[in-house]
Amino acid sequence: MTHAHAFPARALAYGTLFLAIAFSGCATTSGSEKQSGDKEVTAGAGAKSTGAQTGFARVPKPVSQEMLNASLGDERNWLHPNKDYTQTRYSKADQINTGNVKKLRPAFVFQTAVVESMETSPIVVDGVMYVTTSYDHVYAVDATSGQELWHYKHPMGAVTTFCCGPNNRGVAVMGDKLFLGTLDAKLVALDNKTGKMAWQTQIADPEKGYSETMAPAAVDGKVLIGTNGGEYGIRGFVKAFDAETGKLLWTFYTIPDQGSEGVWATQDATGHEMHRDIAAEKAQLDKAGRKFESTLGGGVWMTPTVDLKTRTVFFAVGNPSPDLYGTERPGDNLYTDSLVAIDLDSGKYKWHYQYIAHDVWDLDAVSPAILVDATDKTGKVVPAVIHAGKTGHVYVHDRNDGKLIRFSDAMVPQEGRWTLPSSKGERMALGANGGVEWSPMAYSPKLELAYAVNLVQPMTYHVEPAQYPDGKLWLGGAFKTIPNEPQTGNVTAVDVHTGKLAWQVKTDQPMIGGITATAGDLVFTGEGNGLFKAYNAKTGELLWSFQCGAGVNAPPVTYMVDGKQYVAVAAGGNTQIDFKRGNSVLVFSLAE
Repeated sequence: MTHAHAFPARALAYGTLFLAIAFSGCATTSGSEKQSGDKEVTAGAGAKSTGAQTGFARVPKPVSQEMLNASLGDERNWLHPNKDYTQTRYSKADQINTGNVKKLRPAFVFQTAVVESMETSPIVVDGVMYVTTSYDHVYAVDATSGQELWHYKHPMGAVTTFCCGPNNRGVAVMGDKLFLGTLDAKLVALDNKTGKMAWQTQIADPEKGYSETMAPAAVDGKVLIGTNGGEYGIRGFVKAFDAETGKLLWTFYTIPDQGSEGVWATQDATGHEMHRDIAAEKAQLDKAGRKFESTLGGGVWMTPTVDLKTRTVFFAVGNPSPDLYGTERPGDNLYTDSLVAIDLDSGKYKWHYQYIAHDVWDLDAVSPAILVDATDKTGKVVPAVIHAGKTGHVYVHDRNDGKLIRFSDAMVPQEGRWTLPSSKGERMALGANGGVEWSPMAYSPKLELAYAVNLVQPMTYHVEPAQYPDGKLWLGGAFKTIPNEPQTGNVTAVDVHTGKLAWQVKTDQPMIGGITATAGDLVFTGEGNGLFKAYNAKTGELLWSFQCGAGVNAPPVTYMVDGKQYVAVAAGGNTQIDFKRGNSVLVFSLAE
């Protein structure tokens, strides 16, 4: 059961109170509705059309490659999970700006049938919005009213294996299709007008720990998708599938066939000693007498970035398996904890840069890379690619060869960093969630600032021996928050040309979900306490906030329909940090 609530202008002044009253009149969902709804869907059908019954006027339109290519400059639509192929999460729309953002009010609230964590980044195409939920539901709705067109429930397989909640972060669009990754490790193509399944293909084996929560990328007839499973002993990858047929085109494994031991690095990307016992690791490698490729982890959590000019795909690779017990996996464990560049057309390796070799802290690279222009060490502006790590730094690389140009000042405390985990437990101020988790950054080319949301969760790290458990959870220990220490967060702006922090605002709770920037000199982001906020992108001044009733732990989007700008964000909370659950997408516009 779904609901969309429109808000008349005369009632908008009541803000949170009015929203609470509107919610109180809604029917609640049953326990079965909160799950995947397998019995209501059959392959080849898979969607329940509601628009025809309610006089829905908008018709979903196809998305051409030309539209996808030009999305960075398109203030009307939000065609990619992170706005465009360069993943800036920046919109040129400026109708809503620092001068009038205080007039922002709810235009409507769309409620889904799934009360569980929401990490979706809505896609908006010519006034039609596509939204996903946990357990792989997809909705098409009118982006100005919330009127539902159709609803797809994925017929989930018997086995799903996932570490951090049954999340889905969105779809990709191209032509007349939507592309959805699923918890049972499938890639599904849906007809954008009806929501019916066009095809589906099995990406990997969920019984071995593989699953999909990421939003894919669609480009030039290909659908690119990585995999979850770094906590289960998988072998990570990025795969390309034919958008019309679902046929596999190429596979790039994030664990190489040979050479995963790397160069036996002793320092991380910032020059800090990681206290590795290289001699012991080499002895262990010789003693083991086996390869580690098939269980070394290296999941790819987030949407790949595409440089159309050089035909290059960039993505961050996650932690090795097991997370904490490094004895089981001697060597640098390439390409885990790395930024990787490959060829779009063939999937062949171009370069990589590893931030942490032989990671035993679960401080993997997760957040999407962003393509920017930045000054190099000589002051020359060069094509660059930036990435925000769980380490709490923003890294700036030369896009051509991956060389590190600079890393930012730390955005979070670094106390206890690189203390080795032990059986009795060791404290680190930088907990296993970050820094910057999967949360996408934003970049304003107008202000030349990158924006990140961070977590500050001091943890105790325990390590214990653990052999491969055949697709079961494989941590090799545990990391636990410390009850007496506060868990907080921040919103930070970084100058990519210098690495200096332009401004930082601290928050009462850890920040997870993402951030968006606009030409109106605004950045939008949400918090686990339900507050959705707008900051001055130049100064960090808080300009507006709204209580959404559940954790706002998803990246916002903005778009325009009929000359009017809207801002949308999902409020469904977060499983990973256990923020309050909900089932709503809230859409805002300026009060008339």
